[in-house]
Amino acid sequence: MRPFLYAAFAVLPFLAPALLTAQTTPQRDDPFRPPVAFTDVNPAPPVPADVTDDRRVARNYPEQPPVIPHNIRDYQITINANRCLTCHSRQYTAASQAPMISITHYVDRAGQTLGGVSPRRYFCLQCHVPQTVAQPLVPNTFTDIDSMLSRPAPGGGLP
Repeated sequence: MRPFLYAAFAVLPFLAPALLTAQTTPQRDDPFRPPVAFTDVNPAPPVPADVTDDRRVARNYPEQPPVIPHNIRDYQITINANRCLTCHSRQYTAASQAPMISITHYVDRAGQTLGGVSPRRYFCLQCHVPQTVAQPLVPNTFTDIDSMLSRPAPGGGLP
């Protein structure tokens, strides 16, 4: 066993440059991984700006959580405090004019309606994300069901 280890350590200095070169060159053309060495340090891309017009965005599918149409930087959402609920909780929506959170957020796993927000729905950013002005990384070919049903079927038949 020891002669094998000695041989491996003797060959390692000669193999190390080849192994490092093999790791730094990408094996395929990938638009998300530019051909750079793994040791290169690139600056992080800028964080896209949040949309701050407070206009509701249409949903793409029925169960899609609505996006957040305002800035939420510095919002505190911890186990003891949730700043979102100071406007969106049902007791504050009349004063804030913010949309009330869905009634589904007041239902527990067993289907029982609660007096307050369910613990599994308390951390809003699990599902809801801020709307940004970022451009998509890949083209989006999504078509919603209403558009699909309203267009004529090929050949004049039923869709």
